[in-house]
Amino acid sequence: MGLFKGFKRQMLKVIQWQDNSNNTMVHKYILSDRDEIMNSSTLVVNPAQVAVFVHKGQICDIFAPGTYKLATENIPILTKILSLPTLGDSPIKADVYFVSTKQMTAQKWGTTNPIMLRDADFGNVRIRAFGVFSFRVKNAKVFMEQVFGTKNSFTTEEAYQQVKPMVMQCFADAVAESKISALDLAASYREFSDTIIKTSVKDFEQFGYELCSITIENISLPEEVEKALDERTKLGILGDKMGTYTQLKAANAIEEAAKNPNGNNFAGMGVGLGAGLGVGQVFSDALKNAKDEPKKASAGASTTVCPKCNANVPSGSKFCPECGEKMPTKKFCPECGAKIEGTGKFCPECGAKL
Repeated sequence: MGLFKGFKRQMLKVIQWQDNSNNTMVHKYILSDRDEIMNSSTLVVNPAQVAVFVHKGQICDIFAPGTYKLATENIPILTKILSLPTLGDSPIKADVYFVSTKQMTAQKWGTTNPIMLRDADFGNVRIRAFGVFSFRVKNAKVFMEQVFGTKNSFTTEEAYQQVKPMVMQCFADAVAESKISALDLAASYREFSDTIIKTSVKDFEQFGYELCSITIENISLPEEVEKALDERTKLGILGDKMGTYTQLKAANAIEEAAKNPNGNNFAGMGVGLGAGLGVGQVFSDALKNAKDEPKKASAGASTTVCPKCNANVPSGSKFCPECGEKMPTKKFCPECGAKIEGTGKFCPECGAKL
């Protein structure tokens, strides 16, 4: 019976980890009291995994994806430490950890506090941003030494708490060093993403991570800056038509006054009425000025009188716009340059023949 137990205890084992979760980054292979890892056991490492053998806190051999028959040839560090014989199913006293190397996608990031930006158009402004990123374990040995420690498992949520601040720092550096105007930030999302990935290499490598991708979904400005941009856009659309712009502002003022009637007491009503009359006067003046602009422009132009219907015709017109009569052509004396009226044959000033 004892011989059978010993034989059962030393049966060859298949060591592998079927990852059925979406957030496990490290899994420790648990052995029961009767189980031992034997020399000549089979190790199966699935895609997007690495297997790490640890003996008394020391990282020994690391296996990439594939199927292995454990032997002294492929576990050289353990063989040296444990003095394993070259033949026989001797027990391997080590812990096995499986580390997931797949990308941890759809990790959200966003600015907890606004980032100060020196802008050429608006001076010092604060911006906020958010998006998603993905990362993975690139160097299992460094990750185990610097991050994991001696736990039985490690999740994406634990890694996220460490990685997110590094992503934010890289984003802030990229925005500050770019010196791009706040108005042009939206056109540079892809360039920012590429810059962040490049600048993150050193920070991530020291923990065994790799930033695989980052997407910037939005960069927003403070509300007051966005309002200023809206006003600038209105001016750009209206151009030099200040009369139209004044009408627009007056209409907005009336609308705001209508929202605050101040009807709680007579004094409030008087103030509200006075404000309404004042705004109404401004609106009236704006309309008047807007209407007078084309009149002033037309008054400054020279005109002549149609000989048939006496309508005012702009100078230089060949026909009357009212009756269609052909306008007379101006004549001048070839000798003295005097203006000739009518159809005379001689100049009334010098008598020269026309």
